[in-house]
Amino acid sequence: MTEENGNPIWKNRVESWKEKKNKKKKPSTTKVEREAQVPPEQQMEDKPAPDASQPLSTIIPIPKSRLAPYRTVIIMRLIILGLFFHYRVTNPVDSAYGLWITSVICEIWFAFSWVLDQFPKWYPINRETYVDRLSARYEREGEPSELAAVDFFVSTVDPLKEPPLITANTVLSILALDYPVDKVSCYVSDDGAAMLTFESLAETADFARKWVPFCQKFSIEPRAPEFYFSQKIDYLKDKVQPSFVKERRAMKRDYEEFKIRINALVAKAQKTPEEGWTMQDGTPWPGNNPRDHPGMIQVFLGSSGAHDIEGNELPRLVYVSREKRPGYQHHKKAGAENALVRVSAVLTNAPYILNLDCDHYVNNSKAVREAMCFLMDPQVGRDVCYVQFPQRFDGIDRSDRYANRNTVFFDVNMKGLDGIQGPVYVGTGCVFNRQALYGYGPPSMPSLPKSSSSSCSWCGCCSCCCPGKKAAKDPSELNRDAKREDLDAAIFNLREIDNYDEYERSMLISQMSFEKTFGLSSVFIESTLMENGGVPESANPSTLIMEAIHVISCGYEEKTEWGKEIGWIYGSVTEDILTGFKMHCRGWRSIYCMPLRPAFKGSAPINLSDRLHQVLRWALGSVEIFLSRHCPLWYGFGGGRLKWLQRLAYINTIVYPFTSLPLIAYCSLPAICLLTGKFIIPTLSNLSSVLFLGLFLSIIVTAVLELRWSGVSIEDLWRNEQFWVIGGVSAHLFAVFQGFLKMLAGIDTNFTVTTKAADDAEFGELYIVKWTTLLIPPTTLLIVNIVGVVAGFSDALNKGYEAWGPLFGKVFFSLWVILHLYPFLKGLMGRQNRTPTIVVLWSVLLASVFSLVWVRINPFVNNKDGTTIAQSCISIDC
Repeated sequence: MTEENGNPIWKNRVESWKEKKNKKKKPSTTKVEREAQVPPEQQMEDKPAPDASQPLSTIIPIPKSRLAPYRTVIIMRLIILGLFFHYRVTNPVDSAYGLWITSVICEIWFAFSWVLDQFPKWYPINRETYVDRLSARYEREGEPSELAAVDFFVSTVDPLKEPPLITANTVLSILALDYPVDKVSCYVSDDGAAMLTFESLAETADFARKWVPFCQKFSIEPRAPEFYFSQKIDYLKDKVQPSFVKERRAMKRDYEEFKIRINALVAKAQKTPEEGWTMQDGTPWPGNNPRDHPGMIQVFLGSSGAHDIEGNELPRLVYVSREKRPGYQHHKKAGAENALVRVSAVLTNAPYILNLDCDHYVNNSKAVREAMCFLMDPQVGRDVCYVQFPQRFDGIDRSDRYANRNTVFFDVNMKGLDGIQGPVYVGTGCVFNRQALYGYGPPSMPSLPKSSSSSCSWCGCCSCCCPGKKAAKDPSELNRDAKREDLDAAIFNLREIDNYDEYERSMLISQMSFEKTFGLSSVFIESTLMENGGVPESANPSTLIMEAIHVISCGYEEKTEWGKEIGWIYGSVTEDILTGFKMHCRGWRSIYCMPLRPAFKGSAPINLSDRLHQVLRWALGSVEIFLSRHCPLWYGFGGGRLKWLQRLAYINTIVYPFTSLPLIAYCSLPAICLLTGKFIIPTLSNLSSVLFLGLFLSIIVTAVLELRWSGVSIEDLWRNEQFWVIGGVSAHLFAVFQGFLKMLAGIDTNFTVTTKAADDAEFGELYIVKWTTLLIPPTTLLIVNIVGVVAGFSDALNKGYEAWGPLFGKVFFSLWVILHLYPFLKGLMGRQNRTPTIVVLWSVLLASVFSLVWVRINPFVNNKDGTTIAQSCISIDC
């Protein structure tokens, strides 16, 4: 698009600002006109409402009686760790020096990892929202609702792995929200361009005409029909309408018929015709080649005539499949999300965006209202980039064998981060401020002075870390900072635009600077200037769809800042961590919202192999960030906008996969000690015994006090510890090697989408064992440690009473490994106590080779001992 094509847009804006200025000068301007000219939040401040000054949320600090002992024990544990390492380093084990130095290195890394994980939990907080105040302030009786509009993003790729029925339930739960229908728009991204997804969405739109009024009439929860009808509760509780039972029975029958239609579509899609799919009008489906097809957009609901069976308006529902062509980098999920950002900006341009995975349905119909208690509060929301909800899951076995719920992370770590600069973005269940996604800084954050924005290009520190040398900054970073400051000025100085003359206005909003950042779409560019959202008045409604098709074309992001500074950030398979990190570096803060009724619920891969592959993907993304320019170890120091404890948390998110290397070594040490008769600790004195006892007690007391203030159960903590070891010696280890292979050799790893459907039997998938190389290392560790325990007891029986004392210390550590790997062992055996033969063969082979090589080499026995043994053997032979 040329500059000439875009100029009328900017000219119209200048004229509208002129008219606005002239109207303000007229003394006869009415109150209604004045209110129409200012943002809603300013209008509400002017209206004499009794609750206008009341906050919409409040922080509930953890009681000092629980937090003070917790912090005290952490400091004591840090001191004990220092004394412990002083003892370990100054007391080497000469008879097993290699084992000793290996164990000390591992323990130092574990201590470093503990510090990274522990100290970001120094300021945990809870929050409480007041939804009733939100309604009283923005939904006055007899007046249009002033609640902010929200664009929902639902992303899916392969309908055969992400069943259309699950996606349909997610969409239906969004359309039936307890929120003004004209404020809700749902965009479904089909990145696989599957006709099955398109047809199932058409069926979903048709069923929504019945489902949405039913939900609103009877205020049911949850509003995803599959999960509502499968609840094992008294559904008549709190229901007083006589017609409820009859209508519920009819609705359940309608839903079962809807499921049959969806299942028929899935069955038909199992075998693709040779000539490809054909639509009902006889034309070929444009997405027959999922890697080479045009962009597709279909508005199912929200257009004229889209009403429910009672004649009420329905929320907007839009199908989007971005253009795919060979030779273009499409950036997987992050690219699809950025396409939705642009499409939604052109069609609806809500000021807030909520993204969900296709298997995460809305469990609390007031979830959006909960988020708006933060985002629409003038005292809180201006600097909030997103509100993150915890992830909760259905269909997990009662014991949560593989820690699928991640309770420790969501109920402990995230609460701690909320007291610093906010929780990390976890990829779903998050409400974004659209302006934050556009790469701008928060409104209240002043621009960085030129003298203070520079930093050391290597260490990232300020000039004080390099005395006598002027701090330098990478030219590309300076260019990005300058561009971001220009854009910040263009957006956040719009309130004072009337103070400039026409020439200064045109300079302030330079169209070319926006095109280099946002791409060649004047309609989209103008939408970025509207902080409170809404479609630009200058846009032609008849051409909006064509403009939306244009912004999802393959070449649209070329030579722009998409994926670099704006939108979802590219460069890692875990784009969520990277995107949130960039926002926090700009000075934004995020908020953690935990309503009593979980806002969203999803499905998790409860099968062992699928769970390990999911963890592998997360860990590989962390390794990719570690090896990129966005590594928290050196990125974002210049402005000082990222708090240090927040930086520690981000460092922890990208270095944790590397713990797999010392962890697998440390889990091997007990077996080695039992097989060789050596030990990593010398004979303990009374003082050293007290030190070891103090360390163990500090670990236990820290955990107990953490459970006390967080409310997490001891079972959840133990499951978390177990899977930390299981994932560490399998998925994390592979992620480290794959990450370095990708960086050094350019070998990319393709991930399959995790299957979302479960077995028909309850937790049936839990017992399925699928072959994967990730199973080999933990299986080998199990076998080696079990063999070591047997060998240790056999040796003690042969040597007599004196050998039993040292044996218990070695067996204790070996049993520690076996207990942590016990859920893995149960998953490996399956329900029928069967394990893939190849896993057993590889593991036994590796364990046998390891043992034989160890006996032959025996590297941890010093030369003196080896000579003595050899001489004794010779004398015996004689």
